Amino acid sequence: MSANPSGLLGHMEDLQDLAIIERPIRRSLKTAEEIDKLTVDEDLNDIERAVYLLSSGQDVQRASVVVNLPNLVRQNPAETFRRVVPKVREVLHVAGVELQLAAASSFLTILQDDIVLIQTHTHSILQIVLLNLDHRDTAVVSNAWLETLLAAIDVLPKETIRQEILGPLVSKAQLSQSLQARLASCRILGKAATKFESAVVKKELLPLVRSLCQDVEYEVRSCMCRQLENIARGIGSEHTKAVVLPELVELAQDEGSTVRLAAFDTIINLLEMFDSDDRTHVVFPLVKTFCEKCFKADEAVLASLSFQYGRLCHGLSGGFSEEQHLWFLEFYKKLSVLGLQLENGHCESQAYPLELERKYETVRRNCAYNFPAMVLFADPKCFLPELYPTFSSLCHDPEISVRRTVADGFHEVVKLLGPNVHYVHKELVELLQDESLEVLDALLNALQETLELATSRGEGAGSESKQVSVPDLIPALAAAEQKAAASLRWRIHEKLLRSYACLPRIISGDQIYFRFLQRMFTIVTTTNVLPVQREAARTLCVFLRYSRKQEQRQEIIGKVVEQLAQGKSYWNRLRYLDLCEIAMELFSKSYFSKYFLVSALELVNDPVANVRYKLCRMLPRLKACIRLPGDKHLLQQLEFCVRRLLCREKDKDVVATVRKIVLDLDKMDITEPYHKRHERDLLDQKKETEEILLLEMEQLERQQTDGKLTIEKHTEKKRRDSKTGLSVTKSMSGSTSGATLSTSAGKEMKKAKLARSRSLSSHPSTSKMANSDKTVKVKESGSCPAMGKNTLLPINDDTLRSHHFSTASASMSPITSSSSMPVLIRSNTANSTEHRTNGPKDTQSRKLNVQRKSNSFGMQSGRE
Repeated sequence: MSANPSGLLGHMEDLQDLAIIERPIRRSLKTAEEIDKLTVDEDLNDIERAVYLLSSGQDVQRASVVVNLPNLVRQNPAETFRRVVPKVREVLHVAGVELQLAAASSFLTILQDDIVLIQTHTHSILQIVLLNLDHRDTAVVSNAWLETLLAAIDVLPKETIRQEILGPLVSKAQLSQSLQARLASCRILGKAATKFESAVVKKELLPLVRSLCQDVEYEVRSCMCRQLENIARGIGSEHTKAVVLPELVELAQDEGSTVRLAAFDTIINLLEMFDSDDRTHVVFPLVKTFCEKCFKADEAVLASLSFQYGRLCHGLSGGFSEEQHLWFLEFYKKLSVLGLQLENGHCESQAYPLELERKYETVRRNCAYNFPAMVLFADPKCFLPELYPTFSSLCHDPEISVRRTVADGFHEVVKLLGPNVHYVHKELVELLQDESLEVLDALLNALQETLELATSRGEGAGSESKQVSVPDLIPALAAAEQKAAASLRWRIHEKLLRSYACLPRIISGDQIYFRFLQRMFTIVTTTNVLPVQREAARTLCVFLRYSRKQEQRQEIIGKVVEQLAQGKSYWNRLRYLDLCEIAMELFSKSYFSKYFLVSALELVNDPVANVRYKLCRMLPRLKACIRLPGDKHLLQQLEFCVRRLLCREKDKDVVATVRKIVLDLDKMDITEPYHKRHERDLLDQKKETEEILLLEMEQLERQQTDGKLTIEKHTEKKRRDSKTGLSVTKSMSGSTSGATLSTSAGKEMKKAKLARSRSLSSHPSTSKMANSDKTVKVKESGSCPAMGKNTLLPINDDTLRSHHFSTASASMSPITSSSSMPVLIRSNTANSTEHRTNGPKDTQSRKLNVQRKSNSFGMQSGRE
């Protein structure tokens, strides 16, 4: 077989390419001379090796020594501070950024370590820290050493702080020092003020504080202003009014916007330290002037102002007059629509430069963040006239970030509104239908709480408030689910399905059955995202758990078995096992064993090994659901499945799992502690009790419905009989008047008709009662008309009374026992005082007399 020249040429080119790739690798290897430099004598101890590497090692070796410095201090503190720490100090003069950061972290660890005697070695460490505060790299290295010093102040003694830190601080705070040194002095003063008593702070630190508050650089003034909070807490509320408040008032009027903003933030943080007189006469005018100036000419400060506005209003509200309260509320309304114009009832953004538009968006987003606080500030009772237009504007804001922030705090607004929650039903539906999934995602964070609060209260009470919002809420929830399912953001879809678990508490079972149940089946059987499928299966189990109609439950279980357990796709059969795991958590053992266990065990014959493997892993949990001796046949079926797997299984993974599971099954009743088994039994008993209660509620509702239908039929029959009796009476009276004008033969017929009319008019209500009772009793007993006219059944008074009481008690206030009798009986005894005193026995005797009279009258009329 001859070789192909072109193929050989191609192989040669590939070899050349490999040779080119290998060349830089060979060049990057260390030479023998470089390896000798990196080699350290093994006979050296840790201290000697550290000194050697710091003196003649490379940067990587020096960094390793600095990182390991805390361990050296713990092992041999005396030698480390005598030989290693001075070498580290020398190296830091020429070290790079990485070595400087490593040294800052190591020295902080040493200062915080309780093993080291701080009084002995603190001086040498703090000298290194203070020396590197003035590093040329102010952005990274200097800040790292400053953070080390600030953290060390928390663990250092007061005397050490006063001698080692505050002593050099006086010189570093002078105007002759660099800007970075003065900024560091501001932060050190603020941190040290919390360590000393009020007298020490007032005597030693306040002069430096006043000097830095008057610094020529606005950065220093702003930094010192933000530290005034710590200074005020250090000297106490008594001296704050005389010392700190005047400085804040002056800084709030500074020419630099950052200084004014720092003063504004500090005032808000210190509001609880000012008395009501200071808040009313000093702080309020100052804040009002600051807000007006920012709104007109300083958009950069508006972002921070709007973010702190809720805290500001609540901090000052204690001493507000009605006018001041209204001013703050109106200013908030202005901030919430900043950068928007109102057209046709909708807010639309105006054309601004991009940077200014972003600032306005931030302001409105902060207003949305503070809206729950403003509802509390304005009083929830005044929500509709005062804040509802603002809330609606924020919910319809053109920017997604604003609507997302409103959705994130919607549950807080619903909590505060209480019985007036129906004011925001429209906005809740609109946010659910928002075009942006980010808004829906924010609303889903507390959607269950929001829906329960929104539907449990309203204009009415109880079920009336639910019906107000459900017609709009159900389509909105369905549309939100469809939108989330159509997107690629499956986590939002999963979160929404998890929120559906609250639907049985807010809408009826029929609405769930017709609007959501089939959709859950579709998701479980068609969606490719496994977490979404499992969450849909869990939601389906929740719907089944709280369904009150036996027919619907049977249909749901039948669909689950047919479409999942017996599905054609092995993926659906795996989802059935997932659903079984969920059902074991939600249902009692008896319910699960009755409806789910057999179908799960039948999957032992599944042709796909993955299904059998998952079933094997579930066998211990399935066995735990079997309750003996009642479920002995289920235990035999489970044991048969295990034997089948042991004898006929060919897949090696399934066989290994079965062998392991068999041992677990044998040890289940022995290894499990008694208290865990007892707790599990109590929980299962609670679930079973709830399931029985649901069945009883279903039967009670069905009885109430049947009783209501029976009463309606009785009332309708009585109305028809009364109309029929009236028409017969009129026809009789007409025939009587016509008979007076006829011949003598007609007079004979007149007497007979008069006799018959008298017998009818003597007991009109009795005849109607007998006729209606006769019809009702024959119908209820299931007898046919062929039974004859004289076969009357006795009236079941207890049944009628129970039906009437069950239906009437729900809509009427509690009444006496006599008023709880059936309507037919009460109409028959409306004018009889004897019936009220004689009781049920007299009533039954009257019914028998009425029946006899009606029967005799029927026989007499038949003879005539």
